[in-house]
Amino acid sequence: MRDRGLRPPLPIVSDGAKGLIGAVEYVFSHALRQRCTIHKMCNVPAKVSKDDQETVRAEFWRIFDIADPDIRPGQELVGTVQRRIDSFVATWEAKYPAAMKAMATDRASRTTHLRFPVEHHKRIRHSNFIERTFGETRRRAKVIGRFPSEKTCTSLVRAVLDRASRGWRGFTMTPAGLRCLHDLRRALLEPPTMIRENTNEIAETLTNAA
Repeated sequence: MRDRGLRPPLPIVSDGAKGLIGAVEYVFSHALRQRCTIHKMCNVPAKVSKDDQETVRAEFWRIFDIADPDIRPGQELVGTVQRRIDSFVATWEAKYPAAMKAMATDRASRTTHLRFPVEHHKRIRHSNFIERTFGETRRRAKVIGRFPSEKTCTSLVRAVLDRASRGWRGFTMTPAGLRCLHDLRRALLEPPTMIRENTNEIAETLTNAA
């Protein structure tokens, strides 16, 4: 995809597949990786007794729900939510160590979406868009049963993806949000070039010039 011209995206949302994560970090090393919140929400309560699952699930979502509509995205908001994660882990760790170990693993990647415009948070914190597309592709393929060639199969998949992608574009864009995205892209993908790497080089240059 990169060789065919895909520019490095700002966020990349994935589940916990190590091969996929490794490939993303190798090919798009400057992109921000977001761990799917819904996948994690399913993993954590699965390690909790049925009596506490509903409570744990409700507390899990309260960690990521931002009530203040005027909150500013950025590192301060990331820090606030990560402290909520720490408090959640501390509350349940003694009773459910395995569940809280899963909650603490890869913690930083679960708050990446908080650096983006607030109106995008609930849409980029999970990978449900692509998961639904996988389900739709399987449903269409089962109807056909057997494809006459590989080309017909890939053509069907492309048609499903093309149709589904129309719903992926439903992001609200505001002037403040566009500025936020522009600043993120410039900071991550177009960082300023350092003239000198250290002060010794600068001092040596000035001495030679004198």
